[in-house]
Amino acid sequence: MTTSGRDERRVGDNVSDRVLVPWRDSLEQAGDLREAGLRVEVFDGDQPGPEDLNDVVFFTVPYDRPYNTEPLGRMPNLRVVQALTAGYEHLVDQVPPGTTLANARGLHDASTAELALGLLLAAQRELPRWVRAQDRHRWEHEHTRSLAGSRVLIVGYGSIGAALDRRLQACEAEVTRVARSARPADGVHAVADLDRLLPAADAVVLVTPLTEHTRGLLDTRRLALLPDGALVVNVGRGPVLDTGALLAETTSGRLRAALDVTDPEPLPADHPLWDSPGVLITPHVAGGAAAFYPAAARFVADQVRRFAAGQPLDNVVVPGRR
Repeated sequence: MTTSGRDERRVGDNVSDRVLVPWRDSLEQAGDLREAGLRVEVFDGDQPGPEDLNDVVFFTVPYDRPYNTEPLGRMPNLRVVQALTAGYEHLVDQVPPGTTLANARGLHDASTAELALGLLLAAQRELPRWVRAQDRHRWEHEHTRSLAGSRVLIVGYGSIGAALDRRLQACEAEVTRVARSARPADGVHAVADLDRLLPAADAVVLVTPLTEHTRGLLDTRRLALLPDGALVVNVGRGPVLDTGALLAETTSGRLRAALDVTDPEPLPADHPLWDSPGVLITPHVAGGAAAFYPAAARFVADQVRRFAAGQPLDNVVVPGRR
């Protein structure tokens, strides 16, 4: 890679517009787009973008890189922003007016569901406890809870929730599905039913995006509805769960938690949540497992080809000018 963070494909003097993708695999899979007047380059987000971005019309935001959004605002002719996250609330205010924004719905299903399942199993079978006992060379034999037979409430039943549901069925858990609106044909309850559903849950898994409707969704009042010993898992967005309210419940020992996202995030080193009993924390790593990258590279290449051919893009969340 060059010092500018770009890896350019030479396509001839007739090319006038640039497309930025995050990986060479996407560049190669997109193919030769010179007939569409496009030049494809790699911007990986490991350092600031190139100085001249006036001719960029399609920008893919690199995934989980330090300078991933740095070029936004310096692209006056931008037509498409392709996010590689399912959530996009952090990009809406940065995308220029009239620009199409598409997300990565579906690309994180397997990796996020996998970690959510791992957190559920680890918490129910108390794996952190046994790891600490191993560190002390202590054999502390004791029986634990189980995921099999547990009543698990999935809140935010979209594609990730459905992927988790399939895995939980294999583990013999009893699953209740919740989304913003009820879908009776699919056995999905509405968020308005949460107060009725929470008292029967052994575990609740948050997979919701962050919106004005989901911020603080599990607050003091709703956490109090959960039965003693229940587990709260968050693999969605930190602010969906009221941190202060959760901390009060875990400090007392009444509830447990397994969190891949927190509020604030990153969690400060001196935050009391680190040491609260019954709390397992992973540092927002659910979506970035190895399974994500090949699928994402193919998806980006496909989106670029659609754009070059003037076809509708997949996963558009904010329509722009045509």
